[in-house]
Amino acid sequence: MYGTLFDWELFVLVVSLIGLVYAAVQSYMLLRIPVDDRKAQEISDYVKAGSNAFMKRQYTWVFIFAIVLTFVIFLAFTVIGSLTEGWKLALGFIVGSTGSAVAGLVGMNISIRSNVRCAIRAKSGLDPALKVAFRGGSVTGLSVVSLALLGLIAFYMVYKDPTLMVGYIFGASLVSLFARVGGGIFTKGADVGADLVGKVEAGIPEDDPRNPATIADNVGDNVGDCAGMGADLFETYVVTALAAMLLGFLVYSSGFTFLGKVGIIFPLILGAIGILSSIIGTFFVRKGSKERIMTALYKGLIATVIMSEIGFYIVDYLLLGGNYAIFVDTLIGSIIMLVMVYITEYYTSERYGPVAKIAKASTTGVGTNIITGLGYGLQAVFIPSIVIAGGILTAYGITAYSLGSQLTPDLAGLYGIGIAAASLLSATGMIISIDSYGPITDNAGGIAEMAGFDEKTRREVTDPLDAVGNTTKAVTKGYAIGSALLAALTLFAAFRIDIENVFPFLEIDNPLVLVGLFIGAILPFFFTSYLMNSVGKAAYAIVEEVRRQFSADKGIMEGTSRPDYGKAVDIVTKEALRQLALPAIIGVGTPLLIGFILGPLALGGVLLGVILGGYPLAIMMTVGGGAWDNAKKYIEQGNYGGKGSEAHKAAVVGDTVGDATKDTAGPAINPLIKVVNTVSILFISIIISHYAIMGIIQYFYALF
Repeated sequence: MYGTLFDWELFVLVVSLIGLVYAAVQSYMLLRIPVDDRKAQEISDYVKAGSNAFMKRQYTWVFIFAIVLTFVIFLAFTVIGSLTEGWKLALGFIVGSTGSAVAGLVGMNISIRSNVRCAIRAKSGLDPALKVAFRGGSVTGLSVVSLALLGLIAFYMVYKDPTLMVGYIFGASLVSLFARVGGGIFTKGADVGADLVGKVEAGIPEDDPRNPATIADNVGDNVGDCAGMGADLFETYVVTALAAMLLGFLVYSSGFTFLGKVGIIFPLILGAIGILSSIIGTFFVRKGSKERIMTALYKGLIATVIMSEIGFYIVDYLLLGGNYAIFVDTLIGSIIMLVMVYITEYYTSERYGPVAKIAKASTTGVGTNIITGLGYGLQAVFIPSIVIAGGILTAYGITAYSLGSQLTPDLAGLYGIGIAAASLLSATGMIISIDSYGPITDNAGGIAEMAGFDEKTRREVTDPLDAVGNTTKAVTKGYAIGSALLAALTLFAAFRIDIENVFPFLEIDNPLVLVGLFIGAILPFFFTSYLMNSVGKAAYAIVEEVRRQFSADKGIMEGTSRPDYGKAVDIVTKEALRQLALPAIIGVGTPLLIGFILGPLALGGVLLGVILGGYPLAIMMTVGGGAWDNAKKYIEQGNYGGKGSEAHKAAVVGDTVGDATKDTAGPAINPLIKVVNTVSILFISIIISHYAIMGIIQYFYALF
């Protein structure tokens, strides 16, 4: 091995700091762009105030909950383990919670400052606006992954044991769940309410300043698509990386010396290579004169993947002597990621068949629009699932064959899956950069319309940028869900190894396992039903408020009175925060109840079931929702009668359904899957102890 283990730990630490410095430089260059339009700045200030108010109220409740859980974790593991174990897990939990929250706030705040500058640069043309939007996105992307990697390597350098870092990923997962749920309910409650009254009833444009819900809609983009996404991808990164580290630790602890301790931090080394590659990739995002906007963004992604694989080969050679199996695992992860990106674009981009067919179906009414969109959403699950299944089998098989003589074939194969997941994760910086571009351009379009920018700027610059943004957001959600699947499978492998000394047979025909599978499979459906209803309640409240304002003040529609934007923001804030508790109870409570009541075997079934039920549901909801949204935009470009036509009205209704699925319910399944898994991993030792005690009690009860 070239270099000591400490040298490679230091390499990861330094690269994470380089990522943060690069993000800071990009942020400085972005903020140097002057905002020379008073009305645009005023609108941006409204959005900033509403976003900050919501996040302050949401995180106040979240951290009260987190502090209570910190004490629970400390006391539980101090009693059953040791004082050292208790405080280390508790510290990891609170730091993971804080890291996920900070990642969300970074994403939101830079997007708020980017969107008004993107709108200003849109006056100069498409290319200047694209550069601003992507620069803002790259600040979020590099900040999130660098913070995540910094936390992981810092904890490992202090603890030297990834099993004591499970508290860190539990904290990140829990806050991610809150951020996705709260932000998702807010953004889609406001969006749906604004569309139903503004577009359908009043017949005014989407971001017309006369609509009292427009500011709430723009606030929603920031607290949902930016803060929620930042927290979600931070959590996805740390969970996937730590899952692979846990497998590396199990390999090392089992007495196999081929990988040594470097096998534990190898996933973090891949992450560091990914950050450096993402920085290089940002310089390739340039739009040629005849290129599509999406092509310009994809050039950065392709450059990132190529540079990453070159780096992976080098570190594989330096650390593992050029073991072909581990390098092939990294290729498999990259291939899975690229295929998922392409499939998601195929189903959500206006240049392919599904979106156009949904738009055409709108000409015969709302029913056919929804049926067609639902059909393509269901269809979109198939190919990514086949690709992931093939990747899992290939990574498992090739690593088990190559390293099976030095490790056990099963453990080697599982480690191969973990490396593939870590490789898929390595492009997260670029993926988030592309994703954050979406809400920035969405808000820029809203500011341009509300500030009265000329029609040419909106039609030729902000509208095309926004349409591509819908696809980029869908791509990221698909990426996050795919990585969640691989991370959850890796965590399940670690869970199975944890319990096999006491419960060696986790077999499918065991009634407890079957019951757990069933409960786990239906859990995402129950969870998302609650979120869909929550969006409906928030939208209902907004619809009633907008109708009230239109009725009470006729001057709003005439343009002589200003709507009460703050009232709409306050209403949807209260509705969103009112719904926060139950999702956390579902995610945290279900594995604990099943584990303590039915035991570890049933809990193992729950972990598999929530993966099998959650993954296809999440893909169907996010991809289908993106297709509905872009079908509406396809009609707004002048197809099938254009804006105001009957087809457009039908597509708007379809889009409102898709909004709730793609931005609230679907993305929230991702943290749900990982919360269930991390809670199970964290508390499995206590569950096993409890189950053993219950067995002794039952034995003596039978005797007497």
